[in-house]
Amino acid sequence: MTPPKPASRPDNVSLWRYLRLFRRDILSAQPQRLYRAWMAEFRTPFFRSYLINQPDLIRTVLKERPLDFPKSDRVSEGLRPLLGNAVFLTNGATWQSQRRIIDPAFEGGRLRDVFSPMLAAAEAAVDRLNSGSEVTEIEEFSGHVAADIIFRTLFSIPISHHIAKQVFAEFRAYQRSQPILNLAAFVPLPRWFPRFHRRATKNSAANIRKMITRLTQERIEAIRNGCAPDDLATKIMTQADPETGRRFGAKEMVDQVAIFFLAGHETSAAALAWALYLIALCPEHQERLAAEVSSLPETPDFADISRLKFTRNVFREALRLYPPVPMMVRQTTCPERFRDRRLSRGSQVVISPWHLHRHERLWTNPDAFDPDRFATDDGQKSLRDAFIPFSAGARVCPGAGFAMLEGPLLLALLVRRYKFITVPGREPVVQAHLTVRSKDGIWLRVEAR
Repeated sequence: MTPPKPASRPDNVSLWRYLRLFRRDILSAQPQRLYRAWMAEFRTPFFRSYLINQPDLIRTVLKERPLDFPKSDRVSEGLRPLLGNAVFLTNGATWQSQRRIIDPAFEGGRLRDVFSPMLAAAEAAVDRLNSGSEVTEIEEFSGHVAADIIFRTLFSIPISHHIAKQVFAEFRAYQRSQPILNLAAFVPLPRWFPRFHRRATKNSAANIRKMITRLTQERIEAIRNGCAPDDLATKIMTQADPETGRRFGAKEMVDQVAIFFLAGHETSAAALAWALYLIALCPEHQERLAAEVSSLPETPDFADISRLKFTRNVFREALRLYPPVPMMVRQTTCPERFRDRRLSRGSQVVISPWHLHRHERLWTNPDAFDPDRFATDDGQKSLRDAFIPFSAGARVCPGAGFAMLEGPLLLALLVRRYKFITVPGREPVVQAHLTVRSKDGIWLRVEAR
């Protein structure tokens, strides 16, 4: 069964046409050959970029020499108004210090600590979902539950809290107004030059940061008074960098909360929505999933989720086919030689989970939805060499384990209660904006089991 994917552009288009396509949707702006190429070069008047699909080159950039290939400033330009100096955007010593403070909160042993609020949010979402003759826009539903999980695990408040509700509403406005790249991504601009962010984007970012600042200041006061809950925000705000002893100040904590919400809410919502669409498109897989989760107790505990092997593979396959972050961009700090090409200092190195996950030389039947592929030797090899939905190496997403607990849990509880059915004539149109979403939403009919 082959789910939808964007049509590729012709091999040869003008730079102007390419930029227009890229700004609208980065996936359909790319040529078909990238699904087979080990490496491709793109030239503009201002810089060269090189997309790499060859596993050993990706390993060099992400795992073996990550400090030699920092995050590209061109990508960060569009996100700076919201994220400030968040760990997602920083490089070098600043990034290393931030990770030393953040990482302990997301260590494997601490995932058990977030399970209870995560389960509470999941159960509330299951009860809230309407079943019957009306169709449901699944991306909106998944965004709501993902936001609820972030607020409960980060600040111990449900999404019904007045500030949480306002932040969620503003994030939806931000998603609609924020292009994935702005002018500064294509044209080198001096620091003093205006960045031409859309007014609506800047207003939404400012409103979000204002509300997050309020939550952060309240938590600082609670920590000072010894009455703060033991949640992720408290863990991160009280964690010192083991090498320097410094802690996050209020402004830097606001930056980090912004990226936790953006990454933890936006990406999880997208992955869950695509997973539900895929099982609706393939009822036999949905029934296998339902049979597996029928063994769960009424209120599952942390250990129960590890038994859901097929459920986990369904979610993993959704991440492969629709990786929430479709492309990552690094920058060379010195001349490099990749394959037969010389990369000058300052070149852009693009790693595309979208193309890597569907690469014709790395995956068997790459466009098919096949959760069982991970049980084969070929699938396991591809998993090691060509599966990076959360990046890899030192800059792997600190919340990767969190997401791989959240996704299967939500899938399990939802499929235990409901059947998800596709709606004729409402096939989703894949489009990459902040994440890989559907242009007009994902519409499914939901029936009680």
